[in-house]
Amino acid sequence: MIGVIYLGQNPESEERLKYLPGKKVIFTKSYIEAADLCNKHAHNEHYILIYEKNLRAEDVTAITYLHQTCPSLYIILLTDTLSQDERIAYQKCGINDTLSPDAPVTELSKKLQFIYDREDMLFDTNVSKQKILRFQIPFWKRSFDVIFSLLGIILLSPVMLATMIAIKLESPGPALFKSKRVGTNYKVFDFLKFRSMYTDAEKRLKELSKTGNQYADAETSQKPLITSPLGEEAEQNMFDMGMESEMMISDEEVMLVGDDFVVSENDFSKQRQEENNNAFIKIENDPRITKVGQFIRKYSIDELPQLFNILKGDMSIVGNRPLPLYEAEKLTIDTTIDRFVAPAGLTGLWQVEERGKGGNMSAEERKQLDIQYGQTYNFWLDMKIIFRTIFAFVQKDNV
Repeated sequence: MIGVIYLGQNPESEERLKYLPGKKVIFTKSYIEAADLCNKHAHNEHYILIYEKNLRAEDVTAITYLHQTCPSLYIILLTDTLSQDERIAYQKCGINDTLSPDAPVTELSKKLQFIYDREDMLFDTNVSKQKILRFQIPFWKRSFDVIFSLLGIILLSPVMLATMIAIKLESPGPALFKSKRVGTNYKVFDFLKFRSMYTDAEKRLKELSKTGNQYADAETSQKPLITSPLGEEAEQNMFDMGMESEMMISDEEVMLVGDDFVVSENDFSKQRQEENNNAFIKIENDPRITKVGQFIRKYSIDELPQLFNILKGDMSIVGNRPLPLYEAEKLTIDTTIDRFVAPAGLTGLWQVEERGKGGNMSAEERKQLDIQYGQTYNFWLDMKIIFRTIFAFVQKDNV
């Protein structure tokens, strides 16, 4: 149920509110009285408060008090135009809407009905208390991460120092490679690795991903989009490419027309699906990798700087691999979002399963393993993954 309260002393407003069809308005003279009324029936009724604008300082005090004592309250301020300072002040103290003091009964009634129809959304007092679904790392997992990463940094510091020297001697550029990665809860952070590629590696990724990506679908559609001006020329291009005959066969074929392209809806959907399916990029026998890079990748030494990411709290020892931005942006659909409501990790279920299959795994298999880990992870599963990682860290293939 929703009750309506008027707070003010404007006879004209009171007169109009008396004639609202199907709605009884309770008239009050002070914000204390209005707050007491709301609290008295708070267990089974929500309230719309129609507040007549007065002096700004007094209004801010009253509205702030009302919101503090009556969380389930929707406040409409009856006012003429507001200055910028007034607008900011009233918004900060908690008004939800404004309406002209001269608004006719029909407009008042429509405004109230609009609120009535959205009661569950506008008056759900638990919404502000609930958090968007987010992963919170358990205490046992965070404790293990801190202890394990500290020990790892101390024990492996000679290896890390030698690796940095070798990288600097072989090729110019920094020994550490820093990239933006997306981890738990879609948090973007600076991901650390020892540099295993030449410094222009990222510039060459786009070209290589088209020809050497392991995750790319071998049977992707070859039908191009028509990128031509619209009108007769576009129609001729459609005829030349055989699209006219398709349209003649099926009058129900929907064509999508943009500023510089014409494409069938089916072809466009297939193209988008292929892009989502091939979100991961992995190049076999990548020519961008240096000789030192090949060695440190084979023995996973390039991953050691991530111990600092783990110590900082960006990621965990075991979890789903943090993804580059260009991969993560394709995994925001309902079927894949669960992989991000889970720990991000140095090693995980996907890594040990992939190595068990010789590095041959489809993008869909990888997504499902990430989701599976997020739904089932526990201490013993983490220990099992760590154990398998230790005995399988030497990769036979240069992947």
